[in-house]
Amino acid sequence: MITLLVAIGIALLTVVGALFSLIAAIGLNRLPDLYTRMHAASKAGTVGSGLLLLAVGLHAADVATFGRAVAGIVFFVLTAPISAHLLARAAHKVGYKLSAVSVRDDMLGK
Repeated sequence: MITLLVAIGIALLTVVGALFSLIAAIGLNRLPDLYTRMHAASKAGTVGSGLLLLAVGLHAADVATFGRAVAGIVFFVLTAPISAHLLARAAHKVGYKLSAVSVRDDMLGK
């Protein structure tokens, strides 16, 4: 019974992680400009990757593999927001414009 519940939990983590990754991929294709695309990739992509890594770590049933999966999750959570922020800031400094549907630019200081 416990094995069945663990298998269902791992399958649920895999499906939810894959859905978040799919949402990130759709966001990369559908959103209007660089800034909103980076937002989709950094937020949904990080959650999807983290859930998939957690599912792999639990499925392996090995402490070493689970530890590596947790280290990967921590790495994603620490680096994805920082890298997205730095890339968006660099694009803004270079002069990459917001899309026409954007309401305001908080980086202008107005």
